[in-house]
Amino acid sequence: MKVNHTKNLEDKLQIEKEDRRLLPNVPDPSGRRTNVDRRQGMDGEIRDSDFRAYTASAEAGRRFKVHIPVTVTAGAGGRKQVVKGICEDISSTGMLLTLAEGEKKVKEGENIDLSFVVRPGDMPEGYEMKVKKLKAEVVRRFDRDGREALGIHFKKSLAEYHQQRRGQYLIAVSAFLMLCISLVIILMRSESVVYFRFNKYLYLYSIITAAFLLSRYFFAIFYRPVKVDMDYTPGVSIIIPCFNEEKWIQRTILGCVNQDYPPDKLQVIVVDDHSTDKSLEKIKEIIDRMEQDDRNLHIKDRVTWYEQPKNGGKREALAAGLKLAKHELLVFVDSDSFLSPFAIRNVVQPFKDKEMGGVCGRTDVANTYTNGLTKMQAVRYYIAFRVMKAAEGFFDAATCLSGPLSCYRKDLVEKYCHAWVHQKFLGHKATFGDDRSLTNFILRHHRTAYQDTAVVSTIVPKSYHVFLRQQMRWKRSWLRESLIAARFMWRKEPFMALSFYFGLIVPIAAPVIVIYNLIYIPLMHRVFPFTFLIGMALMALLMSMAQLFLRKSSTWIFGVWFCLYYEAVLLWQMPVAWFTFWKDTWGTRMTPADVREKKKKEEKERLKAEKKKAKKAGDDL
Repeated sequence: MKVNHTKNLEDKLQIEKEDRRLLPNVPDPSGRRTNVDRRQGMDGEIRDSDFRAYTASAEAGRRFKVHIPVTVTAGAGGRKQVVKGICEDISSTGMLLTLAEGEKKVKEGENIDLSFVVRPGDMPEGYEMKVKKLKAEVVRRFDRDGREALGIHFKKSLAEYHQQRRGQYLIAVSAFLMLCISLVIILMRSESVVYFRFNKYLYLYSIITAAFLLSRYFFAIFYRPVKVDMDYTPGVSIIIPCFNEEKWIQRTILGCVNQDYPPDKLQVIVVDDHSTDKSLEKIKEIIDRMEQDDRNLHIKDRVTWYEQPKNGGKREALAAGLKLAKHELLVFVDSDSFLSPFAIRNVVQPFKDKEMGGVCGRTDVANTYTNGLTKMQAVRYYIAFRVMKAAEGFFDAATCLSGPLSCYRKDLVEKYCHAWVHQKFLGHKATFGDDRSLTNFILRHHRTAYQDTAVVSTIVPKSYHVFLRQQMRWKRSWLRESLIAARFMWRKEPFMALSFYFGLIVPIAAPVIVIYNLIYIPLMHRVFPFTFLIGMALMALLMSMAQLFLRKSSTWIFGVWFCLYYEAVLLWQMPVAWFTFWKDTWGTRMTPADVREKKKKEEKERLKAEKKKAKKAGDDL
């Protein structure tokens, strides 16, 4: 795959059609307006009794701006006519279609067949497909800029159409392959037991690796999110730390406010960490727009902003927001992440358990279809949450409540805030890895959960340069916090504790194992590492098949690519992280630490240039 070094590559995101209201999902305090979509056949009673069906209906009704050529077949028998048009917006249940100029008219109420292609990126993952002769009905006909426009309702939703045409087949094939791959891996590891006495350390590592990965997939099968209780609505304060995020901050704020949650129980606090761009202007602007859009919602009473007097880092920004929070639960949301309208209602549900200390939601990739790198990350994110974190959630011991969406009991954050903000490791101040660090403080004495139905989408790096810097930062924080967690994880449920320690050993020892199998064995023993490579390929295919089974997305093949890229590139960041864990630079944005590092490099380059110039002058003499 060709590496993309384009710095100005535009992110490709689905474009949702704007509602006439800026905040359509916020319950109307006056009670004059309902959030229930009558077009989807839902009413208030169904919403209260089956919230899962209601959210599925709302998801099906999301409309996306597109430009898709459509072929319409109207009429019956020998009187059929074929007309062409352009779909301008589409949902799983219908579309708005503008007919091409000069095309024959289509009657309102007429039954038609539609053929079109949903391209990757037009709609959320899993909807990309070729549609042939989809039964539909013209429910509305009107003039649009001098052309005939049609409001069309599908007889079957696109989700149902895909399920009948390819969905069942894909599920069956991917499930069968996952089972076969798992069995082959188990058989290969059985061989490791047989040959264990010939190379104890190598075969022990093989057994641990297989046990760790397969157990995660196994326990993820039994994971279930906590069901929504409509009567359980604790007060929530959302804190958004922001530093130089003028591009996305308005969308982030809108997502946090536009929640299907009682307005009087939802507070949003935006803390600007002394940005050097127009972030603060954007923050003020969107708050004013929301206030003007619907004054009944009293936006300025519920949404506040605060500017740090100087840049202090993400932890200090969150701590500043904590002082302004007035509700019992705190939700942290990154400034480039966008909540689904039902994220808050879902993420609070596990707190009905009084022992619950923190919960994280599922993070999807917002810019999946930008390029190959973002597609690779989309697969990695989904498997990391829906499989790996779900397995931890099964034991109420999620080891990292991720930054895009995490929820904590406020009293616990207040209890650990000072130690968290001023955390040091081996004498060095910890300036990143804030989410994993705070999780450790909470997890030591309380439960932490994963709520798969609380969904947030985030912007991921689109260039390999930024991606590698991000991964290096994550590995440093993972190493630091995993060593800290190792001190107390043995107290947790035995299966969870064992899985944690296996998960700690595998990536740390992986570079040595790869060198031994791919370099030492071939050179010293003249043996091709066929078994080792087959094992790597099977692990990669297992990830891809899980993506295909769970999401039915065309991105599944990038699971294989991620595993190959991990072994070839990302794996070798781990040894670097061992010896540079104290570094406090982010690498992906200019924090004060990054500014200092940049100045040091510039000073070294200047001195080097001066020495070179002086040497040249001496040679000339």
